[in-house]
Amino acid sequence: MLEYDFGDEQQSMTLDKKQIERRHIYHVIKRLSDIILSGCGLILLSPLFLTVAVAIKLDDRTGSVFYQQERVGHNGKKFMMYKFRSMCVDAEKKLKELQKYNEVKGAMFKMKHDPRVTKVGRFIRRYSIDELPQLFNVLVGDMSLVGPRPPLPREVKKYTNYDKQRLYVVPGCTGLWQVSGRNDVGFHEMVALDLKYIKNSGLLYDLDIMLKTVKIMVFPNGAY
Repeated sequence: MLEYDFGDEQQSMTLDKKQIERRHIYHVIKRLSDIILSGCGLILLSPLFLTVAVAIKLDDRTGSVFYQQERVGHNGKKFMMYKFRSMCVDAEKKLKELQKYNEVKGAMFKMKHDPRVTKVGRFIRRYSIDELPQLFNVLVGDMSLVGPRPPLPREVKKYTNYDKQRLYVVPGCTGLWQVSGRNDVGFHEMVALDLKYIKNSGLLYDLDIMLKTVKIMVFPNGAY
């Protein structure tokens, strides 16, 4: 696992929630960009969506093509996040027995060789194709193209007040964590990266992260 030295100052970073919310022009432009880009993405990527859907069904006919899961978004609001199904149908039931193999510390579960992942699932996860249905979440406003990843409710229950600062903004499909090592980065490092993004967020910063994300989809950096 990669280790990042953020220093004591950043480890105890406190964000000004009111100041973040007062950035009205940035939020409006970002929302408009999200609507335009996610809408175009859903249209242009429709042939890929169809191809992946067929592959998932051929690999495992018993389950659905899409997987929806409750996540926690902006200011703790819960919503259903969509993905292409990359695991076996009873993946959630098997999670409890796999918890002892968790490879990261903190309120998050990651296992490099997760036996629940299907053959097609391994491929679409490696290239982040499984995340593409979240463009619909972006279109309706539950998510943004760039921002902290939306956590699970069970993860948020373990959050400290420091960790909960991740929820000050709309969650994203990609973010600083994903372009900084993704699954090679531990939970505490992920939180520090998210808070760094929130503190320094801007249109050019978002654009830079999106361009790096495209590169990572072609040349994966630790997704599994």
